[in-house]
Amino acid sequence: MKKWVWMGLMCLLWYPAAQAQSVMNLKECLQIGIENNYDLRISRNEQRVSDNNLSLGNAGFLPVLDASAGLSTRNNNSDQYPADEGETEVLRNSNTNTLTAGVDLNWTLFEGFKVQTNYKRLKELKSIGELNTQFDIENFIADFTSEYYNYVQQAIRMRNLRHAVDLSRERLRIVESRYQIGSLSRLDLQQARVDFNADSSQLIQQYEVLHTSRIRLNQMMGMENVEQPLFVSDTDIVFNDALSKEELFRDMMAKNTSLQLSEKNRLLGTLDLKTLQSRNYPYLRLNAGYGFSDYRYNKGTWDKQRNWGPNIGLTLGFNIFDGFNRKREQKNARITMENRQLELDRLKLSLQSDFSNMWMAYKNNILLTQFEEESLRNALLNYEIAMDRYKLGDLSGILLREAQNSLLEAEQRLLTARYQTKLYEISLMLISGKIDEYLN
Repeated sequence: MKKWVWMGLMCLLWYPAAQAQSVMNLKECLQIGIENNYDLRISRNEQRVSDNNLSLGNAGFLPVLDASAGLSTRNNNSDQYPADEGETEVLRNSNTNTLTAGVDLNWTLFEGFKVQTNYKRLKELKSIGELNTQFDIENFIADFTSEYYNYVQQAIRMRNLRHAVDLSRERLRIVESRYQIGSLSRLDLQQARVDFNADSSQLIQQYEVLHTSRIRLNQMMGMENVEQPLFVSDTDIVFNDALSKEELFRDMMAKNTSLQLSEKNRLLGTLDLKTLQSRNYPYLRLNAGYGFSDYRYNKGTWDKQRNWGPNIGLTLGFNIFDGFNRKREQKNARITMENRQLELDRLKLSLQSDFSNMWMAYKNNILLTQFEEESLRNALLNYEIAMDRYKLGDLSGILLREAQNSLLEAEQRLLTARYQTKLYEISLMLISGKIDEYLN
């Protein structure tokens, strides 16, 4: 690769650094995301709707008061024929103007405890709205934290590949020097150039991967400019290898949001049954009002007439027979309650299975990370020995390349093991309801 091409590549890779902004850690990024993320803003607005729905009026505790007014006019023409065959009485253009106004009050005083049950149901729906928002926030924290450490992983991989390019460049320099004095063949020179170009190609591709992760993080944080530079304080993937299985399991059964939502749905089934059972009782309704009416005549005995005054009444009723629908609906409600209890039990079993698999993978990846750390130390030592022998002319370029590839592969395996361990840590914190600790 020519010198100007390499300089162009480095400018491309380091362009974001020219617009460096403040360095942020995971907590700061999460706080911005929780505040600005569009999905979370929508979720919080939906919670506000369920909060607003919790009211005495929506439950049915309060009466309904209506006011009405009307104005009408009527034109009559009539012919009246007396039974004694007397003179026909003719009436033309008899106008009646009517003005009415009134206030009506309707209030259900008793409907088999339906109103009280409705209020309890609205309270549970409000609680479900809060849990749904909490569920969305927890999943956002888990997704963002995973992507955050993926960004760290890709940045480390970028450094590893850049180091690999530096090693290939050093090898190319040595080969070019020896080729000039005739101690190495043109084949060795061409092979060194091929390896250098291959490593440079991987580095260019890695920039694209890092760019994609940065765009994703900016999008999750709700940034208007998703291409803006992002600099994080973490330069390595550090995981917690001292999690307690018993503590996490206990917290999962007590704090898991999905479990709480399932429990709320089961409770809603119980309230739905109580609402249907309210039809087993009679209902008592109060009707009251105050009315006013004014009639104006242009013909006849009266010139005008006015009526006004209050009215009040009670209605007591009971549904005697509705085609057995009431019994059918209550029977179906009991089946629904049973299904929701089964769904809750199924979810508990599923969470226990997921937890067991996550814990096994978490512990296994901790051991794998320790193994890969030792492998990296050996690969680094092996490469240093190979490079010393290569400089002395005691080792071929192919064997040096194998040592270099072994070093890069060891770095990548260790990085992958650390990232996978971090992912399982995040999953365990999410399922146990402790994911918000990443905000501390």
